[in-house]
Amino acid sequence: MQYSIQQYLLLGFVTLVLVGILTPVMRSIAMRIGAVDAPNMSRKIQKEPVPYLGGVAISFGVVLISYAALMYSNNSMHNFELASSVLLPAIAISTMGLVDDLKGLQPWPRLLAQTAAGLAVAVVLISTNTIGTPFHNRLIDGGMTVFWVVGVCNAINFFDNLDGGAAGTVAVTSVFLFLIAYDRQQILVSALAIVTAGATLGFLFWNRSPAKIYMGDAGSLFLGVIISVLTIRLDPGIASRKLSLSIPLALLAVPIMDTTVAVCSRIKRGISPFEGGRDHLSHRLMRIGFGRRRAAIALWGLTAIFGEIAYVIYKVPQTLGYPFVYGGGTLWLILTIGFFIIPATDQLLPNEGILAP
Repeated sequence: MQYSIQQYLLLGFVTLVLVGILTPVMRSIAMRIGAVDAPNMSRKIQKEPVPYLGGVAISFGVVLISYAALMYSNNSMHNFELASSVLLPAIAISTMGLVDDLKGLQPWPRLLAQTAAGLAVAVVLISTNTIGTPFHNRLIDGGMTVFWVVGVCNAINFFDNLDGGAAGTVAVTSVFLFLIAYDRQQILVSALAIVTAGATLGFLFWNRSPAKIYMGDAGSLFLGVIISVLTIRLDPGIASRKLSLSIPLALLAVPIMDTTVAVCSRIKRGISPFEGGRDHLSHRLMRIGFGRRRAAIALWGLTAIFGEIAYVIYKVPQTLGYPFVYGGGTLWLILTIGFFIIPATDQLLPNEGILAP
């Protein structure tokens, strides 16, 4: 059964409204229990504490609306189980992220939990044959799935360093993911993508600069699992495996670029990649004169450009597929090098009141 575009848009809108209502509630709770990002570190200059727990609103909204839609549409138990294979690992990682937000965790327990989630996802996807572009080798499919889930989780988590940066970027990515999945009649991927877009847009009302609340690790890790699994499940129906694999890479090109630049910068400076710093794309944009809002809009715009590249590769693979892969790859490399050569610094600059993981 195929649903109309209006039904999907309604699903996204309901999620947007729900998360938009829940977010200020979670903000009040966070302020009451002291779950705040205080301006007590050298890389933070916000004048007042900004509460966490926005990720709880995002997670609750996505999970509630997703399961409600499944029950309303009378979907089969098989679809319920497939949806749970996305949502349950995301809930588990979000719970760990919430503990990290409230009490703090070392990097290695976080990495182990992400790996466990990736393994669980890999087992389900391989056993149900729902990997969008499989290699038809269980060891390779499993290894690639775990690597992608862990990598994307950390990329989204790293990217949550600017007011509205991660929420807006995930929203843009989810929209393009929805467009491709809807055209391919992948109901579950379409529904979860539009719900994710609605949740992040609802949260963005409160997270845009100047942010009134942050999503925290509970939100960024939850979104990381959702987006990673949906892009693995996306089946673009293209004969060329190279073109098929390029689509999720293009959809997440900007968070991957941010992680690449930050990690390489930290290794070059002899510090741990897990250590916080002011070396993300957002910091570098502001270092060359962008304010917080303009930096966020620039990152959203870059995400939309790479989303368009992914969509063109999907729609016109035979004639424009490889030119757009090579062109998009060249653009990504030029931008990555360009951002990397902007000096990294721990010195505070004007308008850099942001959270810098």
